[in-house]
Amino acid sequence: VLELLRGVQRGSEDRKRSLSRLRWALQNKETQQKFVRLDGSIRTLIGLFTSSLADMQMEAARCLHELSHSSDPAVAEACLPVTSYLLTYLSGHSVEFTELCLYTLGNLVVESKAVRKQLLPQGIIPVLASCIQSPHEAVLEGLGYVLSQLLQAKEAPAEIIPLVLDSVLPQHMLRLVCSGLKAGTGAAVEFAWCLHYIVCSHTANVTLLSLGALPALTSLLLDLASEVPQNAPEGLELLVCPVLRCLSNLLAEETGCEGQIRDERLLVALFLLLQRFLQQHPFIVQEGLWLLNNLTADEPFFCSALLSLDLLPALLQLLPCSPMASVLVLTVLCNVAAKGPAYCQQLHRQPALPRLLPTLALPDPEVVGQCLELLHLLFLHWPEAAADFVRQGGHQALEQHQSSPELQERARALLDMVGQPLGASTFSPCHATLSAFS
Repeated sequence: VLELLRGVQRGSEDRKRSLSRLRWALQNKETQQKFVRLDGSIRTLIGLFTSSLADMQMEAARCLHELSHSSDPAVAEACLPVTSYLLTYLSGHSVEFTELCLYTLGNLVVESKAVRKQLLPQGIIPVLASCIQSPHEAVLEGLGYVLSQLLQAKEAPAEIIPLVLDSVLPQHMLRLVCSGLKAGTGAAVEFAWCLHYIVCSHTANVTLLSLGALPALTSLLLDLASEVPQNAPEGLELLVCPVLRCLSNLLAEETGCEGQIRDERLLVALFLLLQRFLQQHPFIVQEGLWLLNNLTADEPFFCSALLSLDLLPALLQLLPCSPMASVLVLTVLCNVAAKGPAYCQQLHRQPALPRLLPTLALPDPEVVGQCLELLHLLFLHWPEAAADFVRQGGHQALEQHQSSPELQERARALLDMVGQPLGASTFSPCHATLSAFS
């Protein structure tokens, strides 16, 4: 390593070859740590990085990029002197050079709070905001990477997100996310995750709602569903996931915003996407069910649409996907049943009860508990469902839970309901909206 550094410092004709060899050597973790401890190593790289020789400058940038991959915070902090130059070079040079600077910055901010602390007063947010109107997909994707790393920092809600909200970044990110099908999807995916991290901070939702985030993301979801299954590009699930999360979390806020998206097509689009990704990417099912729960939690419109569009069979088919999916499917059904007798009557008419009996036999107490909650709502609002449940052998299914410490109270309450006239409920209220994963 020392010999390579000397070869770079000597300024001989072999300097570029030494620099190229150094770049390859810096892919090794131990070499990275040894290099930054050598006197003048970073200073030498910065000298070449800021030189007027384009080929040397690019090779030095590649060396710095290799260093930025280190998971050792000491290596990242050794690179502190280069951060101001990285920001400066984002406004010019070639696309490849700008992209390299962006990914180097993104890698450095992941590993070191000291780097993030230095970049904020250096004006990283305004510089990134000036880059977001670049016509180059590669630059936009790199920019999205830097932002996503910054927005995941522990100090982001207090120190970074307010700066982002005061810039032009949110509206441009929303625009780029929603044009993800027309442009390349790489940048759209990065910016969709950026919006997700902002929404999860719970400090920015008013700003995003004022920018029309709900109708814009809803329209995007409709467009994404229209691509299924004929022309869906590979990796589409990487865009669908953060879009679903953003919508879920925006709806989880008690802002009355669900009224802005009373569109039955959203439910159809959601189920199309769930069916498209069920086999290869089952994690999307869970994300979609979080959104469906938050759509139906307080809003009768979507509960009615779920029934009138005959989507209940498709929902029930998702019950066995996973324990979490089972809980969410049952929670959505609870949201519907909680709306009263007319809704419970429709649930009873459709094949809900036969699918619930096997669910009661599952070993997961959370799933069974949510199933008991649903049965309680059905029996309370539509007693005919209780009689039908007994005829199908439900009484025995409930009795098996009388000895379970977690479930016995609710099981006994339901046994009382099916064995005598309905009285006061001992159940807790149905779940409200749920924040999606942060």
